[in-house]
Amino acid sequence: MLERAITYSHTLLRQTVKTGDIVIDATVGKGNDTLFLASLVGQTGHIHGFDVQEEAIAITKEKCLQAGVLEQVSLHHIGHEQAHTFLEPDCELGAVIYNLGYLPGSDKRITTMRESTLTSIDTLLPRLRVGGLMLLVVYSGHMQGKDEKEGVLDYVMTLDQNAYSVLQYGFINQKNNPPFLLAIEKRKHVQTS
Repeated sequence: MLERAITYSHTLLRQTVKTGDIVIDATVGKGNDTLFLASLVGQTGHIHGFDVQEEAIAITKEKCLQAGVLEQVSLHHIGHEQAHTFLEPDCELGAVIYNLGYLPGSDKRITTMRESTLTSIDTLLPRLRVGGLMLLVVYSGHMQGKDEKEGVLDYVMTLDQNAYSVLQYGFINQKNNPPFLLAIEKRKHVQTS
C-alpha cells in the first residue's frame, strides 16, 4: 500500500535514526513528529523542537510530558532559521524534519516562509551525519506555499549529487495541492566555508 507523505517520512526516519542521535523537529506543530522522534532516539538521544507559535510549543510540551519524554526534548519558541544556534559546534544530526505550511486548526496567515526555510535548510544540511536525513513535507495549498515550494525545489535540485541524494515522493493525481515529501540523504562529508 502506498503511504501518504507524512507516513512515509516516518518510515524513512525509522530506518535512519539511531538510539542516542540528536535530531531536530523544525516545525513542532502539534507534537506528533517530536513524540515519534523521541521513540527513536531513546533516553540517550535528544530532540530540539522549533516553532514560531506559542500554541504549538505548549501543545507539544504537554504531549511530551504526558508521554514521559520531556527530558529528551528541548522546545524553542523561535523560527527554524535559528535552529543551528542551539547546537554545539561539533554536533552531528541524525535527522531533521519539517512540516511546511501552517498549524492545522490555527491562524492560516501564520505560515512557514521561503526565506526562513531556505536559511534553515542551508545551515542544518551540513550538520547531518553521513547517512542522516533531512525530510521536508511540503504543503503548498496556502498563500505562501507556492513560493516556498518553488524555492525549496530550486534549492534541492542544485545540491551536489555526490554529497546528497534527493528524493521527491508524492501523489500526482490528487486535487488541491496534496503534500509531498522531499528526502535528502547525506552521502559524504561536505567542506563548508
